[in-house]
Amino acid sequence: MADILPEETLLLVDPDLDFLDWATKHLAAKGLRILRCDDAGKAIKVIEKTAVNVVVTAMNIQPFDGMDLLGRIRTQSPDTLVILTTGFPTTGQIIEATQKGAHDVLRKESLSFELRPVVETALQTVEDRRGAVHPTDETPSQDGRVKIIGVSRALQDVFKLVGRVARSDAPILISGESGTGKELVAKAVHEYSPRRQQEMITINCGAIPENLLESELFGHEKGSFTGAIAKREGRFEQADGGTLFLDEIGDMPLSIQVKLLRVLQDGTFSRVGSNDTLKTDVRIVAATHKNLAQEVTAGRFREDLFYRLNVVELRIPPLRERPEDIPLLAEYFLQRITRKNGMARIRISAEASASLSEHHWPGNVRELENTIARACALASSNILLPADIPLASAPARTSALAHGLDQVINSAPSDTPLMDWLSRQVIGRLLDRSGGDIKEAAAALGVQVADVKRILASKDKV
Repeated sequence: MADILPEETLLLVDPDLDFLDWATKHLAAKGLRILRCDDAGKAIKVIEKTAVNVVVTAMNIQPFDGMDLLGRIRTQSPDTLVILTTGFPTTGQIIEATQKGAHDVLRKESLSFELRPVVETALQTVEDRRGAVHPTDETPSQDGRVKIIGVSRALQDVFKLVGRVARSDAPILISGESGTGKELVAKAVHEYSPRRQQEMITINCGAIPENLLESELFGHEKGSFTGAIAKREGRFEQADGGTLFLDEIGDMPLSIQVKLLRVLQDGTFSRVGSNDTLKTDVRIVAATHKNLAQEVTAGRFREDLFYRLNVVELRIPPLRERPEDIPLLAEYFLQRITRKNGMARIRISAEASASLSEHHWPGNVRELENTIARACALASSNILLPADIPLASAPARTSALAHGLDQVINSAPSDTPLMDWLSRQVIGRLLDRSGGDIKEAAAALGVQVADVKRILASKDKV
């Protein structure tokens, strides 16, 4: 561990004496004083008498748990940074701990490689903030209704960001591939926000025709269009005081984007067929599987609206980037499906679990859930074997290649024929590898040198 400036104090709190011995040796550094105790009551007494800079505490301690200890430390010593450790932190624990001011939440099994760098960062933060005044955070009461399964670091980072931004009214843009759980994250933002007593209303911008989407969002007056037989409130009126979740906002037509921008700017709008201006107090959370920056470049999404929405971005990692979550999700779906259908308990064999973890999952969590549902329906025994799990026939390598091709195609400029653009990209890469040798590039492509020259020459004509 890097040397720490003098007079820094670290307090370890854990009922496991073996862990305290290990952590003391693991974190030892010049200029760092390490104190230790095995229960929360003793920890409070230490903090009453000693200026402690950082506390590393287990969640499961007595006589009160680590979350309560965090709250008491934040009240008693607001400058002290607290790092919580636990076996399998839940979504609610991570978000609530972050909202209460925890510096970090770590899994016990990852401490051997995560504890030291996280403690070093915390001590550096203490040094950077020295002399500053920090108000005590409020401690909201939360019930953790949203259940998002995952222990991967990438997903836990999402939970922590939710905890930090949920209490503000800043617009949030949730990005991620289809099936990653963007709506669940939107619900978490709402349920951990001051607006949780009001409703969160969801609308899928890509599932409603353009001529109806405006009415769906802003409402309409009687007779404003064919079929408008009565006045109707839109989603912005219905969500007043709460949260409006705009799913697949990348599919919103440009004509509607202009009207949405006005609401984001000043909170006002008009119903279809009316000149009256209405006011609404709505927190906007949007989600998309598209790259909105590329959509802006292509002219399909307004740049000013993009920046209004992208105040805070939450990126949900695809399932292939967090394989450690796959067995937990599979077990969760298995239990939920069997319980819902009154089925006998079914277990996943170690071989089947390994097979699930090795799959690429282009459809992400949604695909995994559907796969487990089909496996349950077809199961011939109470143990699922690899042969019982209907994985997609395309191997992971093929799926990865398809995903990569999708990214390449999406990056192509909209005003250039795709085949010409792709050809020039491939030829350019081959020329780089061959040191500019056109003959070698042509041979690798299996074409004539004249063909390569023609494709390169077409660049100026496109």
